[in-house]
Amino acid sequence: MENKNSFLLPAIILGLCFIMATAIGAISFYKAQFLSNVLSVTGSADKIVTSDTVKWVSTISRSVDSYNLKEGSSQIKSDLAIVKDYFKKSGIKDSEITVNPVVMNVVCENRDGMVWDKYGNQTCGSSMVSGYSLQQTVTVDSAKVSEITALSQAVSDYFIGQGLIFTTQSLEYYYSKLADLRLDLLGEATKNAKSRADVIAKSTGKNIGNLQSASMGVFQITAKNSVEVSDYGIYDTSSIEKKITAVVRASFTLR
Repeated sequence: MENKNSFLLPAIILGLCFIMATAIGAISFYKAQFLSNVLSVTGSADKIVTSDTVKWVSTISRSVDSYNLKEGSSQIKSDLAIVKDYFKKSGIKDSEITVNPVVMNVVCENRDGMVWDKYGNQTCGSSMVSGYSLQQTVTVDSAKVSEITALSQAVSDYFIGQGLIFTTQSLEYYYSKLADLRLDLLGEATKNAKSRADVIAKSTGKNIGNLQSASMGVFQITAKNSVEVSDYGIYDTSSIEKKITAVVRASFTLR
């Protein structure tokens, strides 16, 4: 009996190992067969839109020596009044204008001597302070895209004539209905993926079945005629006419 028991346990273990190996092999075979009957494709859809919102960022600047900081502050206030008055006469509402606080930077006699303290403020270190540069940012957010664009291109000459140092920092264009458009484009991109899968399947004598999985790719918002693409997506703000592109990756069964 002892000899029989000594052979029984190894036999049971060997049998279990055989069953497990058979099961693993069957599962692997099934998965291989299943995967061979799945077709993965990428679909896309795009649309050209016109920006309906513009953000115009500009600055007013003054430079004064170290003894006339108060005078420089008064000049900035006067300059801002002239700018806001001109904007108002040009049809820009007060609610469309945002004025940031004045930023003051020191100007050193020796530019190489400029350093920043632990609070992030500019100092001249061992060099002497020769003056200050004052800047105030003025931002216009408006739906009048063409009007603001034209104004930004013509306004500098007027302000120069008024003795102002006025600089346009950026013109940024946005499309406010982007959220709704994304949903529409995702639907179109999914249909495009199905059409592509159908063409590929028929070329091999098969048909597509149910949708197995789908994932959304990044959105590309580029200039109208741009071919630029990024793995992380692009959001172009420099152009009025934009192309919005949606990508969907989908897998279908084959039958």
